[in-house]
Amino acid sequence: MAKDGTARGGQRFGQGRPSKAIKEKIDSGNPGGRKLQIMDLPEPPDMEGREAPDPRDYMLEKQQSGIDLCAADVFKETWEWLASLGCEKLVSRQLIDQYAMSVARWIQCEHAISRYSMLSKHPTSGKPIASPFVTMSQNYMKQTNQLWYQIYQVVKENCLTDYNGADVQDDVMERLLRARKGL
Repeated sequence: MAKDGTARGGQRFGQGRPSKAIKEKIDSGNPGGRKLQIMDLPEPPDMEGREAPDPRDYMLEKQQSGIDLCAADVFKETWEWLASLGCEKLVSRQLIDQYAMSVARWIQCEHAISRYSMLSKHPTSGKPIASPFVTMSQNYMKQTNQLWYQIYQVVKENCLTDYNGADVQDDVMERLLRARKGL
């Protein structure tokens, strides 16, 4: 704690050794010796399906470029994937919203790169420079991956079974390719 009362320093998110999944801790005999927090959920007699909440309005807004923003679809797919694992209550909706918007903006940047190329003309000298869409695309991809790691970490730490199926992140490139073809 600094003299002015603000907290500084400390571990940054994503730094240090990643924590093990609870399944790995159980399989290795809990070498740390700490008590493991295992969530035992009672089996209800009849399971009722719960639909994903509606995406927020800003995910459905008309884009100036005329390309549909796919954030609502990414949100729904991510929510359904989390619900299939029983982790939709453990991940904040805001985090899923941010992830969906970041994926959608990355796809928009990739469309712009495909449409306008990777080079641009300097406004004063007229010489070729790297397109600003390339930098924006890289930034959105980095942000998307950071948000995905946060979501996946929650799933990894709270799942008692090994998960080997496809995850939502696998569909991002397919979505980009489908959007290019106009499907």
